[in-house]
Amino acid sequence: MDSEASQFRITLFIGPQPVKGKPFTYSTVYNVKKRSWKGGVQVAVELEESQINSLSSSIGFPEWLDQALVQVPVEERPAYQERAQDLFVQALAWCKLDLLLQSGITQNNQCITADTFVTELNMVAINKRHFVASHVATELDLLPHHPA
Repeated sequence: MDSEASQFRITLFIGPQPVKGKPFTYSTVYNVKKRSWKGGVQVAVELEESQINSLSSSIGFPEWLDQALVQVPVEERPAYQERAQDLFVQALAWCKLDLLLQSGITQNNQCITADTFVTELNMVAINKRHFVASHVATELDLLPHHPA
């Protein structure tokens, strides 16, 4: 993360979860607090399923996950795969949130809609595929693996 993003303390609040009234759209909500603010704000980050699937393919996430799960007993893999998908969406949402932080954030609760930063996220996610893999591996307590 860059120096602008390091001015913030970011924690996952909830998600990803389906967005009511927006089929195939998921929201991940983060608590964001800038060091100079007295209080934090909530930022909902929306992602459409089509972009999630496209980025998953672009960065080789399914192949990476198959390789990472080799060490997991076969009967436990479905649970890991389900959790890994949520963690993948969280990592993409974090990348999208980082784009907002770099462009400037106000001290208000807000939503980064699914149609915001689409092109930028497509480029950033590929560059941050190691961050994405590391996030998933760490949360699943797997040895770190990196997509090709």
